[in-house]
Amino acid sequence: MKDNKITINKPNKAGGMPSVTSTFKQLVQSRRVKSNIKNLLKVNKAGGFDCPGCAWGDSTEGMLHFCENGAKAIAWESTEQTVGPEFFAKYSVQKLKKQSDYWLEYQGRLTHPMRYSKESGHYEEISWQDAFALIGSKLKSLASPNEVEFYTSGRASNEASYLYQLFGRSLGTNNFPDCSNMCHEASGVALSKSVGVGKGTVVLDDFYAADAIFVYGQNPGTNHPRMMNALRKAVKGGCKIITINNLKEVALEKFASPQNPVELLTSKSVDISHLYLCPKLGGDMAFIRGLAKTIFERYPDSIHCDFVYDHTQGFEDYAKAVKQTSWESIVEQSGIDKQSIMQAANVFAHSKRVISTWAMGLTQHKHSVATIREIANLHLLTGQLGKNGAGLCPVRGHSNVQGNRTMGINEKPPQALLNNLSRVLDHAMPQEHGHNVYAALKALHNKQSKVLICLGGNLAAAAPDTEFTQQAIRAAELNVQISTKLNRTHLLVSEDALILPCLGRTEVDQQMAGEQKITVEDTFSMVHASAGNTAPISSLCMSETAIVANMAHSTLGANPIDWLDMASDYDKIRDLIAQTIEGFDGFNEKLNQPGGFHLVNAAAELRWNTASGKANFSDDALPDSLFSMATEALLQDNKATVLTLQTMRSHDQYNTTIYGMDDRYRGVKGNRNVLFMHPKDGEKLGLVDMERICIRSIWEDNVERQVKGFTVQFYDIPRGNVAGYYPELNPLVAFDSVGEDSFTPTSKSIPVIIEKEDTTTISVTQS
Repeated sequence: MKDNKITINKPNKAGGMPSVTSTFKQLVQSRRVKSNIKNLLKVNKAGGFDCPGCAWGDSTEGMLHFCENGAKAIAWESTEQTVGPEFFAKYSVQKLKKQSDYWLEYQGRLTHPMRYSKESGHYEEISWQDAFALIGSKLKSLASPNEVEFYTSGRASNEASYLYQLFGRSLGTNNFPDCSNMCHEASGVALSKSVGVGKGTVVLDDFYAADAIFVYGQNPGTNHPRMMNALRKAVKGGCKIITINNLKEVALEKFASPQNPVELLTSKSVDISHLYLCPKLGGDMAFIRGLAKTIFERYPDSIHCDFVYDHTQGFEDYAKAVKQTSWESIVEQSGIDKQSIMQAANVFAHSKRVISTWAMGLTQHKHSVATIREIANLHLLTGQLGKNGAGLCPVRGHSNVQGNRTMGINEKPPQALLNNLSRVLDHAMPQEHGHNVYAALKALHNKQSKVLICLGGNLAAAAPDTEFTQQAIRAAELNVQISTKLNRTHLLVSEDALILPCLGRTEVDQQMAGEQKITVEDTFSMVHASAGNTAPISSLCMSETAIVANMAHSTLGANPIDWLDMASDYDKIRDLIAQTIEGFDGFNEKLNQPGGFHLVNAAAELRWNTASGKANFSDDALPDSLFSMATEALLQDNKATVLTLQTMRSHDQYNTTIYGMDDRYRGVKGNRNVLFMHPKDGEKLGLVDMERICIRSIWEDNVERQVKGFTVQFYDIPRGNVAGYYPELNPLVAFDSVGEDSFTPTSKSIPVIIEKEDTTTISVTQS
């Protein structure tokens, strides 16, 4: 056996010149270099367009407001390559299914509306008029409006999302499965229960006023790189960054800002983390409980008694739960020693202003809601809310995923929204809760739902349990995809399907009233305008807003609004939003403010939109197991070594879109089928670095889920944990393995068995 030391070739810092080199490489690949350089000069600026990548807030500092991955997203969207009728005549759906997701999306922009022909097996051109007529006819023929699923991606604008939810509700359903159901749903549920608002309580400037920032379960260097400049600035201002993340990520260790000439051109960088701790997968709640236990035992003066008394309830039960939690269970479940936990607690207790920020490393576990509520407990205990530089900050993914929810993309809509819509439009809105992604795919799989309409996204790649998900999508009698690029979901057809090409963020949106702007909401609840500046790739591409309006018109006529008139001038949509959604009064006028406007967060103002009118402590005990009890029993009976797997993104990836095969910050080149593993675990399993393996997951339904063709890559990760990329590893996530109260896939805590590929006899079950 080879020496099992870690040989991975990671860079010693993130950012710097390699980020610039990568950016220009993407511009060249787009074949629109000059146009995309102009795009980069306008992205995330007043009068320009909002980056189609992440939801991080816009800074007013500096001349350039984009990051490496933002440039990739823009170049990916704004490309000269096209996919039209000739392409679909050449490739049947069956031929396209054999191609990789990467290949599909890199063929170029969709240019014509297309309809699947069951007879020929190809997509064939269809007129917009006929496409809308087909949708309207099918929806009107359904036995119930609850037989249609209105899925939404996080890139849809506020205007498109608002019309979309109004279309569905006017039809009579609350079936609004949304990409947020698979990522930050636990954040919304937890924060709503704890502080009464399911959003973060801070703004960007709070990061510069904080004394300490606790970063949980996220890799901003890859997933939201503009956050790195905020962390860098905070550090240089004296802030201490405490990182709690399962893997060692180079960006959270050392970062060189590409916008700083010295750091760009020399070896200089900024040390980001004051303390970097790597818990076991699922061990974050135990770690946070350890912080609280330390505060109770060693730093009681940091407990803000007045805040607790004036603003909270449930403190006594919470204090009892903390006291009853043993240090042995905290250390064992977190995987972090007591001394390190106390060191982190010391920073928290002695900082006047603390921000806790997290991403999907916390939200995709069985006990994610309880974990995030534990973070809220810590802030309520110490009064770290309602002041500059302090608060709670879930970092959202796609650029308007938070805005979609604000606009009403919610299977459990607030009663106030339904009441406002009914009153203003004089049209009764459905009251029964609808389907989230979990319920929607179940309903499609069981043929209870007949139609799937996707406003963007790639549901087939985003959802867990790939075989089950693909079967569910394929079961739809009509599959409608509103998209800029070809993807896997377009190919899961059996009866009828439409591909409707839409404009990208970079493109001019021309309607009857003239050029239009859309709006988005970032992770800090800032709402601002976005207007593309390049010509559409095709004269047949329509805006998402116009497509939704035409679908509604074909189905409902001019009831309860004149849909086509709304789409002719987006100011009219915003006027209707102002009448029906809290915080948007004077919407059109507010957009004239530089940088847009901020949606007031009641919790940040110490107003608690809870039943009691106070913030709520939770008193959950640490989980007995990080898996379901039935799965735990299977694990106990299994004689093989079981490891816990998390799925994650590579650096050449954003959500389901793969830009390339490299992961520069983790030292991976030309390969996505890798499994990161501690070398000691490799030794125990008799594996060597880069050895080919089979990965099999365990779940109580006894369905065999496994993938082949992966290689081991030794990495700095806690023993007993492994990690790899999604969507390649989605086949291992059992569909029914979801978070308590959130129904989010448990993609960060998958029990797996690793075997040498040449010794396994298990058949491949992934599609």
